[in-house]
Amino acid sequence: MNWIAELPLQEQDNIDYNDHFYRQRLRALQAVDELVDGLFERLEKYDLLDNTYIFYSTDNGYTIGQHRRQPGKESGFEEDINIPLIIRGPGVAEGRVSSLVTTHTDLAPTFLSLVGGSLDHKLDGTPIPVHDLPLVAAAESGKWHEHVNIEYWGLAVFEGQYGGHDVHWNNTYKGLRVIGKGYNLYYSVWCNDEHQLYDLEQDPYQVDNLLASSRKDQNTTPARKLLGVPLTKVVSRLDSLLFVLKSCKGDVCRKPWEALHPDGGVETLQDALDKEYDHFYEQEQVRIKYNRCEQGYIIDAEGPQFEVDGLVYRHGVKWSEWV
Repeated sequence: MNWIAELPLQEQDNIDYNDHFYRQRLRALQAVDELVDGLFERLEKYDLLDNTYIFYSTDNGYTIGQHRRQPGKESGFEEDINIPLIIRGPGVAEGRVSSLVTTHTDLAPTFLSLVGGSLDHKLDGTPIPVHDLPLVAAAESGKWHEHVNIEYWGLAVFEGQYGGHDVHWNNTYKGLRVIGKGYNLYYSVWCNDEHQLYDLEQDPYQVDNLLASSRKDQNTTPARKLLGVPLTKVVSRLDSLLFVLKSCKGDVCRKPWEALHPDGGVETLQDALDKEYDHFYEQEQVRIKYNRCEQGYIIDAEGPQFEVDGLVYRHGVKWSEWV
C-alpha cells in the first residue's frame, strides 16, 4: 500500500550493501556489549547485583531490506515495532520467556510497582507482572491487554548508500497489533485512506495485505473469511478498537473494549465478534478517517474522535448522553 507498494526490487549490489550495513551495525553493538558487561561488573563489585532490576530494551526496531525498503525505522511492520524486552532482578525467573503483549507505556507503571510506588495514577500503561511470567493463560482469558497501538506522522527517511536521498512525505498512519488466542493481526489506516490488514498466523512476513486496493475481491466476496467469520466483520471491530486507542487516556488505554461496552461482556477481539454486536460495529460505529495528511499531530487533521463522535454499545446512543 501507499508508497511502499511502488518501491522497486533491490538489485544485487543493493542487497550486498545491505548485508554489509547489517554487519557494520553488529560490529558497532560490540561497544554496547562492553558497556553492559561493565555495568554488571560494577554492580557485582558493590554487592548490588542481586538487589537491582535491569530492563534492557530499545525505542524501535530497524528495517534493512525488508519490503524493498532501505535501512530505516518509520513503518508499522514487525521489523520496526517488535522489539526486545529483557528483565533481570529479584524474583524474576531465569530463562523464562513470556508472550504477553506489552508497550513502552507499560514501563513507567512497572517501575512504580517494583519500588512500591502508588498506582493511583492516570498513566496509560499497566504494570508488567515480572515475577509471574509467562501469563499466557491470563493473556488468552482477557485478563491482560491484547493490543498495542502504533502511530506515526510525517516523512519516512532512509539511510545508507542507497537510501540517503530517499524521502517519502506521505507516511502518516495509525496502526494496531492484536494478539490473542488464535489470532495475531496488524491493522492500520493511512491518512490517504489506504488500509492494511495482515494475518501474522498465516503470513508472518506481512507480504499479503488482505485490504490491498489491488484486490478485486476486497470487501465484496462473502467467502473471504478471517477467524472463521467474514473479513468485513473483523475489520469493523479492529477499526473501532483503533478508533478508541488513537486518542485514549488512562483507563481507556488499558481497557479499550470497556469504553465500547461499559456494561461489560467484551474483553477481547473474540468477544467482540459475537453476532450480537454486528449492527453496532458494522452499521453504527464511526470509522477512522483523516481530514487530511499532516507532518505532525494536528488535531484538526485527525478526523473523528471517539470522545466526541464515538458510540458505545447501548442502542446507538452517544456515551456523552448517558454516562
